[in-house]
Amino acid sequence: MHAETTDDERADFRRHGAEGVLLLGGGAAILLQLADPRVARGVAKHSGFRERPLDRLFGTLDYVYAIGFGDERLAAEAVRAVNRLHAPVRGDADGGRPAYSAFDADAQRWVASTLLAVALTLHERLEGPLSAATADAIVRGYAPLGGRLQAAGEGWPETRAEFDDWWHERLVALEVGDEARTVARSLLTGTSALPLGAGVLLPFVRLMTAALLPAPVRAAYGFRWTPRVERVANGWLGVIAAVWPLLPRAIRHAPMRASLRRAERRSRYAGIEPRGR
Repeated sequence: MHAETTDDERADFRRHGAEGVLLLGGGAAILLQLADPRVARGVAKHSGFRERPLDRLFGTLDYVYAIGFGDERLAAEAVRAVNRLHAPVRGDADGGRPAYSAFDADAQRWVASTLLAVALTLHERLEGPLSAATADAIVRGYAPLGGRLQAAGEGWPETRAEFDDWWHERLVALEVGDEARTVARSLLTGTSALPLGAGVLLPFVRLMTAALLPAPVRAAYGFRWTPRVERVANGWLGVIAAVWPLLPRAIRHAPMRASLRRAERRSRYAGIEPRGR
């Protein structure tokens, strides 16, 4: 059972989670999710990544922000929307590939953990090491992402140290298969139906995605990672670290506010099918 979250811990989590710069880690989080064969099978068979490449991103963002920053009404509607989308996502084991279900509590914890791990990495790359107390508060702040679904609260760590131990054990067991690589290529090489002009950002997205992946996972996806590429990535992260704090809060928090507005509209007009499968 998790300890009750205090107001100070909630404030620490929200200061962290409101920053739109965390979206730089979206690609890395998705590829880590796909490195679990159960998730990769479900996504490959039930998600229209190629036709609607931004739907999963927006759907995930809207759920995360509704749970972390919305009121109970908004959070409850976000949970109902995700459960509706998850209901048909299931399949039996086949040809050595594992069975999968979007209601699998362990898979849900894995998805939530990828968001947390990448966010912690990015936060510390841009702002320096977190204090133990703040890191622990952030870890506990991510617990409801799976906990509001079928994962409940079981199995989610209480502290950064516990999370790091659990995370490293899971990384060793990952398996980047053909389904994961196919979806990754669709997302990162411009073969999916990206909005007009979005393709010019793909080199930067690929660079940030590679920089934020653990080295074994990066290699398994076939990213070319040389000392020169690493210097370029570090240079970009250095620029972002210097510039981001200077931006007005309205800009830094704009993705969160836009996401909450979308969630509010869906909650008000519940008959509209939400995106994000």
